[in-house]
Amino acid sequence: MSSMFGKPRVSSERPPQTPLPECNVAILGCRGAGKSALTVKFLTKRFISEYDPNLEDTYTSEELVDQQPVLLKVMDTADQDGPRNCERYLCWASAFLIVYSIDDRKSFEGCQRYLDVLALHARGCQRPCPTLLLGNKLDMEQYRQVPSAEGMALASRFGCLFHEVSACQDFPGVQHVFHEAVREVRRQAEWNLPVRPLFITEERPCPPVATPVALPTHHGLATCTFNTLSTVNYKEIPSVAQAKLVTVKSSRAQSKRKAPTLTLLKGFKIF
Repeated sequence: MSSMFGKPRVSSERPPQTPLPECNVAILGCRGAGKSALTVKFLTKRFISEYDPNLEDTYTSEELVDQQPVLLKVMDTADQDGPRNCERYLCWASAFLIVYSIDDRKSFEGCQRYLDVLALHARGCQRPCPTLLLGNKLDMEQYRQVPSAEGMALASRFGCLFHEVSACQDFPGVQHVFHEAVREVRRQAEWNLPVRPLFITEERPCPPVATPVALPTHHGLATCTFNTLSTVNYKEIPSVAQAKLVTVKSSRAQSKRKAPTLTLLKGFKIF
């Protein structure tokens, strides 16, 4: 089918040692919603109205989305009676496009069954796949049976994006939808990246070499020395000039005996 559309599946210009990131998009919906027309429009910018409803195939195209290359694979499914035997695309796809025709309410009601299946599948997955609800055949506005508000409400109910396009007339809109699926896959991958541990370190300057300082002798006190530290990481020690001799009475001062006294420097603790 790809050769029939005149577009190769895989380009051979890129060296094999630099593979492109891949994004697999499965297009789901009832028969007659325009899934194949959307696929062909996106791949070739052409509109073809007649397809084999029993034909299911996967097509590959190299795309540039937000200046980043990606190998986009599109599976055009061919479910006959709703989402049956759907394991083939549930385990394969990175994103889903669920398509209905705005002039066919039955196709819109069938979308809910696909959304139910995807919601059930997402419960057992660690990484749920992005889903886009797409109203096709916007060129058939005069025959509309599904208002835009209903499509938006259904998309909001299942937490997916919503767009309306025309595979017949609107190539930029169709391209935007496929590229938006790639963006959602990228966002999902970024959200699921493991959180890197955060380490906070505090740089402290090395303390300078301590310099001995001699205390002067007062009232018979022996001369002693202590080390001074001048850094913000240590508590400030009172300077020698501020040290004063004080007399502290013991707890026995209430007795008739002469209370002994202790002499110490103000600003220092007794251990």
